[in-house]
Amino acid sequence: MKIPGEVRYFNKRYLNPLVGRIARSSRGPFCIIHHMGRRTGKPYTTPLIAFSTTFGFVIALTYGPEVDWYRNIKAAGHCQIDWHGKVYRILKVEPLDRKVALPLLPWIFRTVLSLVGLKDFIQLEGQSPPQGY
Repeated sequence: MKIPGEVRYFNKRYLNPLVGRIARSSRGPFCIIHHMGRRTGKPYTTPLIAFSTTFGFVIALTYGPEVDWYRNIKAAGHCQIDWHGKVYRILKVEPLDRKVALPLLPWIFRTVLSLVGLKDFIQLEGQSPPQGY
């Protein structure tokens, strides 16, 4: 599944800032990933959809594994994720097999991502926020 450049531009320019505001709430599947540029060292934030699991989070790579935010966290081996008002320090970033990832998702996302044939998923493992955070 290849997403056209125009859609990617629209999402980055207009949709991502809106999703970023929604992600700061304590509802829904949205999160914000904090990562550093792998070449520049510049800090970035990227709003995404993440699904909480017993080991951390699952994220569907809807644009594929070549997106900058994923390449940045893969190169660094870590990142931080704001999810439902809490910050999690992610210490392990790994690809996740589609057959393992899909059953971990809510049925509506599992259905849609299966129908479009999405193949790329990652798992993020790390530390929960400290008590009282």
